[in-house]
Amino acid sequence: MAAAAGEEVPNKRVVLKRYVTGFPSEDDMEVVTATARLAVPPGSTAMVVKNLYVSCDPYMRGRMTKHEWPSYVPDFVLGEVLVNFGVSRVIASGHPDFKVGDLVWGMTGWEEYTLVPKPESFFKIHHPEFPLSYYTGVLGMPGLTAWAGFFDVGKPKKGDYVFVSAASGAVGQLVGQLAKLTGCYVVGSAGSDEKVNLLKTKFGFDEAFNYKKEQDLDAALTRYFPEGIDIYFENVGGPTLEAVLSNMRNHGRIPVCGMISQYNLEQPEGVHNLFQIVAKRLRMEGFMVFDYFSEYYKFEEEMAGYLKEGKITYVEDIAEGLERAPGALIGLYSGRNVGKQLVAVARE
Repeated sequence: MAAAAGEEVPNKRVVLKRYVTGFPSEDDMEVVTATARLAVPPGSTAMVVKNLYVSCDPYMRGRMTKHEWPSYVPDFVLGEVLVNFGVSRVIASGHPDFKVGDLVWGMTGWEEYTLVPKPESFFKIHHPEFPLSYYTGVLGMPGLTAWAGFFDVGKPKKGDYVFVSAASGAVGQLVGQLAKLTGCYVVGSAGSDEKVNLLKTKFGFDEAFNYKKEQDLDAALTRYFPEGIDIYFENVGGPTLEAVLSNMRNHGRIPVCGMISQYNLEQPEGVHNLFQIVAKRLRMEGFMVFDYFSEYYKFEEEMAGYLKEGKITYVEDIAEGLERAPGALIGLYSGRNVGKQLVAVARE
């Protein structure tokens, strides 16, 4: 039954129960039921959204720790709802740009209903003909991340040799496909034979390998890149980064998107061959997706075109219901997910 505007309704939500050190567990979060009012305060430009899908992303791990020095995103607050990107429908609005019924994506709560005080941070969904879940992935933040990191930071040229780590994840699967569209030779690493098979058969990578089966990553990269690597799209850090630096070509580029192998370590691992950056005149550059939000609608049209033409394909791993959200998030850090991990809160 549809809830009437203005009434109070039960609101299931996922909250942070305690701050995390080391590897997170489902018990660090809790699913509770609060209430939500389906109306905006009189005279405000806020909106209330009904959340349809919420995204599980590796960077959330950093927000679950109490930082002495502020990180690039604020820590989650104990007892408060977790927040991340999600797909929602507007059910009440005081904002001139957002009408009741609009489909949107943006930073929302891990809950059924969210009051959004500043709707300007949300994007309207222009291609509802695709699965709406795509707006947590290929048409949302991870898609924009892949597009901006590969093209703007990686600066690819036709014929470049490209290596992608965590290559079957939300971002990696897209970087590989964009690289192929650009005319590059692409190799990906992943953590299971199933994922490796996916990279080669579904995503069109030239080669792929299971890093857990390689005793010597340096030797593996030399095998796949006898001429060396022009672009390494960095998602993992640690020993992989060290092996890559030894195999880069002169003037190679390393867009640094994330370092998931380091997020749960009490003491991050070092990299022992950084002088390679000097010797090979490498450019290693970190980037943040929100620096590219002004280009989102341009990206959305480009990516929608690739999807319609069948030039890009996307694999999702969908957990059903907010109760499953904590487990889905934790699974990211052991590579349990196959493709983009998200949670269906309410299917329309």
